[in-house]
Amino acid sequence: MLRCKGRARLRHSLTLASGLVENLCFSGIAYGWVSLVFVLKTDGYFSDLCNITVNSTKSDCSGQDEQFSMVFTVASFCMNVVRFPLGYVFDRYGTLATRILAIGICCLSPFLSLFPSHTHTEHSALLFPAFQCGGQLSLSLHLLQVGNLFDRHRSTVIAVYAGAFDSSAAVLLIVKVLYERGVSLHASFLVLANCSFIHVFRTLFLMPKTHIPYRLPDAYTYGAKYMNSTESNEAEDTMFQGRTGPSRPDHTEPGETPGQPTWLSASFRSCVLSWFFLWHLVWVIVMQFCHFLFIATVNPVLNQLANRDQTLVSHYTNAFAFTQLCGVLCAPWNGLILDRHKGKPLAPGETNREADLRSSSLSLFLTSLQCLLFYVCFSTPLLPLQYLTFTLQVLNSAFIYGGHQAFLTIAFPSCHFGKLSGLMTSLSALVLLLQFPVLRLIKGLLRGDPFHANVCLTVLTLLTFIHPLHVYLHCRSLANQRRARAKQEVANSTQIRCDLCSAEMPLVS
Repeated sequence: MLRCKGRARLRHSLTLASGLVENLCFSGIAYGWVSLVFVLKTDGYFSDLCNITVNSTKSDCSGQDEQFSMVFTVASFCMNVVRFPLGYVFDRYGTLATRILAIGICCLSPFLSLFPSHTHTEHSALLFPAFQCGGQLSLSLHLLQVGNLFDRHRSTVIAVYAGAFDSSAAVLLIVKVLYERGVSLHASFLVLANCSFIHVFRTLFLMPKTHIPYRLPDAYTYGAKYMNSTESNEAEDTMFQGRTGPSRPDHTEPGETPGQPTWLSASFRSCVLSWFFLWHLVWVIVMQFCHFLFIATVNPVLNQLANRDQTLVSHYTNAFAFTQLCGVLCAPWNGLILDRHKGKPLAPGETNREADLRSSSLSLFLTSLQCLLFYVCFSTPLLPLQYLTFTLQVLNSAFIYGGHQAFLTIAFPSCHFGKLSGLMTSLSALVLLLQFPVLRLIKGLLRGDPFHANVCLTVLTLLTFIHPLHVYLHCRSLANQRRARAKQEVANSTQIRCDLCSAEMPLVS
């Protein structure tokens, strides 16, 4: 028995560590676009869009900058919109099918990028399909369930994975540094393509066929040896709550009456139409839009503030990329905020979900505050201040993704996690299409200066404070209801005792 538990703990630890490596090295490399743009410009991609002025040492490359921004915008839209069908596949068919599909998509990117190195101008258009496939965002969807293996640190594990996802942008910084040392982009992408065996190995040996259930059953196991185990798969499907209908009595939380319908039995439609989903959607959309537009415009902004001094631009680009490495260090703080109540006794009548929601309100508020400060700094046209902008950006990005996924696991049934996460990401992708007119506006009416657009986005970030306020008021309302019920129960019990005493007293003639 002890040997089995030891093996289970070892397998859980290997799953956690290998998932961290996979997230850190592959899942979010698209967000290292700023580093890659510098290499692509040097290699001459879209160089035909630069207008060289006669008798002048300067050239107008705003058309080239716009095209690079367009590549990232189109790629970010496609990476996000594909999440909903992948989320459905994950909820319906499980981890194995989803990972095989995701690995197939991700492997296309490096191969599409392996075109001849001497024809960059003619083949610049291939960047669109290559980068759309190469985001590898789909790999992170099923990694988040690893938090279910560590009950008391569930949100912390999710946050750490989100931070690793954010820090994976540094992979393209390594590509940039290697390029400056003489390693071609062709060779770097070929290495990335050959690393796909890591995903295949984890899929077969360190991930389940269906799902990792929350509240692990006794003797639960997974891996290649148990892929065809009927008992293991039935345990996963049964514990993946909501798949088989209403929640079971053994899943009833403290403060709930066994047999009564709970939030675990909520339908997908009711989840989508809830206020929690609506305000969380607004929270995610606004901040994602700010971050994506920042990544799409930071290179032109740095060029403008540095007076197109490429040495200075390269220095700040490296500084930004190096800060991305800190995402994995910042994310655990958000997880600790979310898990700070774990192990403490619950208030009388309080459920685990209510306690989780109460903790999440502070995380959501701090994330909104970070986003506001981040865009205030980015909107200020001072080049040295951009160091603070980069710091706030990576901190906020780490908090966003960890808090976003953790909130979905807290507020909604786990059987809808894939669909809700995918739907929210896909809806945010539709809003990201607004980057096209915004980028056109910056190039045309604003003459390449995004200052006024950044000021408008700074004001827009104030909308994100509605979500944490709504969660806080909801938790306070539930606490007031519990206190009212407790007072009513005390009053009823007092009245019953008085009635019993009156009935036992002898009548006086």
